[in-house]
Amino acid sequence: MNKIPRRIVTGIQSGKSVIIEDQPVANAVEHFPGLIISDVWNTQQTPAGLDFETPIPNTGFPQTPKNGTYFRYVVVPPDKDLGIEWKKNEPHPMMHQTPTLDYIIILSGELYLIMEEGETLLKPGDIVIQRGTNHAWSNRSNKPCIQLAVLIDASAQG
Repeated sequence: MNKIPRRIVTGIQSGKSVIIEDQPVANAVEHFPGLIISDVWNTQQTPAGLDFETPIPNTGFPQTPKNGTYFRYVVVPPDKDLGIEWKKNEPHPMMHQTPTLDYIIILSGELYLIMEEGETLLKPGDIVIQRGTNHAWSNRSNKPCIQLAVLIDASAQG
């Protein structure tokens, strides 16, 4: 499994900032073959508290706390490695929706963002602002795609 580093620089000792953690995450989970997710950090409220961490269970589909956030590291394997079949003109089997505003950055590899109508190819450096809509991810390449995502609890308008 991937070694996902996590460094927390929020400690104070003798009035100076210090690194209080520098080690791989402890909650990287392989939910499907090759699909690795780690919820690296979360907040339980807004404004966020800076003095503690509330560990959370790592889930395939996020359960962002009310008024909170998730900071998520995701490795999306090639579709063929996931063993998921998707027939054209049918909803993607991994289509999902969360009540969150998501900031997503593609770090490596490539990935298709699939909507109910249309799709777009994402490459390293691309940014997605996902606003609580149905969507799915499809990796049609031969290499894993790594993305970072910040999920923020949101409410629908209108």
